[in-house]
Amino acid sequence: MADKDFTVLDLLDLNLKGHNSLNLRCINGRGGLDRKITIPDINRPGLVLSGFFESFAYQRVQVFGRGEVAYLHKLISENNTDTINQLFTYTIPCCIFTHGLEIPELFSSFAEQAGCPVLSTDLESTEFSSRLLRVFSNIFAPKKTMHGVLVEVFGVGIILIGDSGVGKSETALELIERGHRLVADDIVEIRCVNGNSVLGKGANKIISHHMEIRGLGIINIEQLYGVGAIREQKEVQLIVKLEEWDTNKIYDRLGTKENTMELLGVKIPLLEIPVKPGRNVPIIVETAAMNERLKSMGYNSARDFNQNVLNWIENGQAQSVYDGSDDSY
Repeated sequence: MADKDFTVLDLLDLNLKGHNSLNLRCINGRGGLDRKITIPDINRPGLVLSGFFESFAYQRVQVFGRGEVAYLHKLISENNTDTINQLFTYTIPCCIFTHGLEIPELFSSFAEQAGCPVLSTDLESTEFSSRLLRVFSNIFAPKKTMHGVLVEVFGVGIILIGDSGVGKSETALELIERGHRLVADDIVEIRCVNGNSVLGKGANKIISHHMEIRGLGIINIEQLYGVGAIREQKEVQLIVKLEEWDTNKIYDRLGTKENTMELLGVKIPLLEIPVKPGRNVPIIVETAAMNERLKSMGYNSARDFNQNVLNWIENGQAQSVYDGSDDSY
């Protein structure tokens, strides 16, 4: 569900560009622009116009294409407008006509009396529906904020987490210096899209591409490194937890154990990287990103190494090495 009530006016006010633009304009029913859109889906009201009101999904945005408009003209020409009138007894968020089709005057009159907004777009029905559902997927996606730094490394979205002062921002700065991109520093807003993808961006667009470096202060990454060093949003594909080196903790040395962290119901691969003087954390993060890309392509280095060792032992090669070890000196 959206963070706040999403209304028809909000839909009209969306600043969408290019292939995301909805090209919407309000034709009638401006008094109902404050109607809330609560269901992120659409409905084609063909059956309703024919008189079948059972299971009418009136809470959804109603989309009228060429077929529905042709049927409207037929009903009006036959002076059979009962179903049109009955349509507006339901609290519909809005009606949207595609293809830039002319809206029947009687339909507009009924909508105006009911206070139901009537919108128009020059897009064809299929394209408009696809774009609108994409917009709804963004707006109504479950979301939350988390403390960390989101960067893109070799095309992989990595969120660096850990205690304050562990070196998240410094690691991200070194990665940017090496040609990678910053998405957000400190406060990252994540949202679940399509139930299986987590997208991250800056919680505050104004400050998302700024970084706080202790001893240096606030720096503007876009101004220092150029627009090529930033990105507005990125899918979170890997979580790297930085922590102070604990001598009592046993860290994974083979990589066969696959840890995950759940973000908004989606399990994301998790790596725990111990930090201490002498460890080049940015290079480790870069390697982790490349290794994650290999895994996505079906190759797992740790499993392959483990399998090779098992094959070596099973074939008796390991025993022959030990048996002949004395002869080699």
